[in-house]
Amino acid sequence: MAGNSLKKYNQIYVALLILFIISVLGPELADILGMEGLSRMALILPTAFGIAIVKAYMVAAHFMHLKTEKIYAPYILLASLALMFVFFFGVKIDIMAAEGHNWEKPYEEPTGSAGHHGDSHHDHGEKADDHH
Repeated sequence: MAGNSLKKYNQIYVALLILFIISVLGPELADILGMEGLSRMALILPTAFGIAIVKAYMVAAHFMHLKTEKIYAPYILLASLALMFVFFFGVKIDIMAAEGHNWEKPYEEPTGSAGHHGDSHHDHGEKADDHH
């Protein structure tokens, strides 16, 4: 019995290695063939992300033993994925937008034209607290 189990795990491991090689070769093949635009995406997306989903399923089902778990394990997994999407789309606007009402730029590149002599309140040695 243990020999069968080990053989099954080895087969899954070999399948994962083959899928990994395919997922790496897909984008490389697109570069070699000089593919652009929609045809490039049609090759890269299934080979990179599609195979990644299959590999994740294989690992979760066989190595994490979710295939033999009780019936509520898939529901917990689906609920976790649903919450992940809710969280992502809840913060997507804040993360991916570079403008907005409350957006602050953390750093601005100096232009060099204004120099150090601006309308700064600290030019005459005054402290900011001394202003009335």
